[in-house]
Amino acid sequence: MSDISEYNRYGEELERKFALRTSPIAVKMLKPEDTIPSGAIRPSIELGHPIAQCQAFALSRRDNKTIAMLKEDNNCFAPLIAYGHVERPDDPQYRLFMRFPAFEMGKYKGIVSAPLKSANFEPDVIIIYSNSAQMRGLIMPLHFMQKEDDVVYHFFPPVCSYLLVPVMQNQKYMVALPDPGEHMRALSGEDEIIISIPGSRLKELVEGQKQTEAYKQGYRDINYMMNYNFPLPPLYQDLFKRWGMGDKS
Repeated sequence: MSDISEYNRYGEELERKFALRTSPIAVKMLKPEDTIPSGAIRPSIELGHPIAQCQAFALSRRDNKTIAMLKEDNNCFAPLIAYGHVERPDDPQYRLFMRFPAFEMGKYKGIVSAPLKSANFEPDVIIIYSNSAQMRGLIMPLHFMQKEDDVVYHFFPPVCSYLLVPVMQNQKYMVALPDPGEHMRALSGEDEIIISIPGSRLKELVEGQKQTEAYKQGYRDINYMMNYNFPLPPLYQDLFKRWGMGDKS
């Protein structure tokens, strides 16, 4: 899928179908020869200071901003290592924090993110923040397509690495939790969970929703089932008898 307008359409469809509170994000790793997409904000220039990668994602999903992050735009150590901008320190005191995946040094010069519904570039990955019910609906098609093994997960920091590096390398879906840094600095919600989708597989996931909806297993099909004939508390029973409304027990 290489038509950018098709990605935009899928972005609008996902946002509407799942009643997402924030927009799905289109993300592209910029190679040294790539130009920065038009309209992109460079934090170190336009904002006057660097920001964290999770904050860039927040600006894209909440404020509909296109954010380009090169080495000098980043204010967090993890993405600098993960995206191949700096060497991983070979020091025992940092080793515990340095076990996350990373691209090879110099492969990319930066990263750009934008709302999927309006991005002007073809994304490498799509990142969606949702609640647990929305997440169930998003990945349910993979169950019906017998592709459960194509969903991997990681629940530990740094999420900015795991949402991109293994997803692009292995072309599998990644489910993750916002890490402590993102919660504090990018204000992710306590009920939010994240899925990262390879750009090449977005059509598969969106089109797969039709199958789950045919089985009445789509996001909007799974509703609470009310018991209309619920047991009445003694107070209710007594009042109905006083009013001559019959035996409600």
